[in-house]
Amino acid sequence: MYKKSDFHFDLPEGLIARYPLDNRSDSRLLVVEPQADEHAKLSDHGMRDWLDTIGDDDLLVLNNTRVLPARLHGQKASGGKVEILIERLKSAHEARAYLRASKSPKEGSQLFIGDDRITVSGRDNTLFTLTSEKPWQALMAAHGEMPIPPYLERDADALDSERYQTVYAQHPGAVAAPTAGLHIDQTMLETIAARGIACTQVTLHVGAGTFQPVREEDLSAHVMHEEWLSVDQSAVDAIKACRARGGRVIAVGTTSLRALESAARDGELVPFEGDTNLFITPGYSFNCVDALLTNFHLPESTLLMLVSAFAGYNAIREAYQHAIDAQYRFFSYGDAMFINHRCDVVAKS
Repeated sequence: MYKKSDFHFDLPEGLIARYPLDNRSDSRLLVVEPQADEHAKLSDHGMRDWLDTIGDDDLLVLNNTRVLPARLHGQKASGGKVEILIERLKSAHEARAYLRASKSPKEGSQLFIGDDRITVSGRDNTLFTLTSEKPWQALMAAHGEMPIPPYLERDADALDSERYQTVYAQHPGAVAAPTAGLHIDQTMLETIAARGIACTQVTLHVGAGTFQPVREEDLSAHVMHEEWLSVDQSAVDAIKACRARGGRVIAVGTTSLRALESAARDGELVPFEGDTNLFITPGYSFNCVDALLTNFHLPESTLLMLVSAFAGYNAIREAYQHAIDAQYRFFSYGDAMFINHRCDVVAKS
């Protein structure tokens, strides 16, 4: 069985993309073709070449979640500073959040964002329940910042408000971007439409837990964070139609993949709305997705484990080493991979 340390790799600091490129589609693209011998055929391209790999019968599945300006700065009643990162809105006035302060506030204590009062109404491990007198959406609109990943080691700026958001984002609720979609610009969407390539959309509100490290060496002990998703009947129908014409279901991002696989947990894709804590590791049998557009992920992360399950452990190790040697840019604002799934890749036992 795999352990957390099996997914470690050393990444030079200079390959972390701390800012987006000038144009979304300027990213590089590594195409990964897993082979039956567990190795990978690798080829270097640009993101604009991606559409050349898509057939007329294929289907693109996009995650249309919209990132909230979920990082807020406030103070405790004592005057001490506190940073709030919304993990999830539970209702208009109640949120689940991570807090960063010199000393964690106790249940029942008061926080302030500007003149607006927040009550710490509960705590569950590292997450706090916060109740606001003003709706959280209004607070975020007035005071919030884009919750760019912590490994960027900088404050969000005006550019992030546009670029840490897909061009097709619709439904607010995410506190991290579905980053594979960040490479797709409006021109690419227009080309997709002009070619008649079929698209469907799902919603998975990406949580801040996506950046939480796997702490247990034994992967079976890891508790995956929950995220809300919706796969509706139109998406199910689009996938059935794709299957009927012999096309591939192409997930744009691991979040689209997790949404579909969560809705097909019993082996058949059905409409689904609710929470998922699906943790995909090598050995998982995929039910829906034939190809995946994704970014390069953090060492020892659940996302690296997912793509290793999809392509095969050795194939991903080879792909990542190639990307490092070829100076690809890594993580949320980095370059992309396009992986074709091979169901005959043998899992490590």
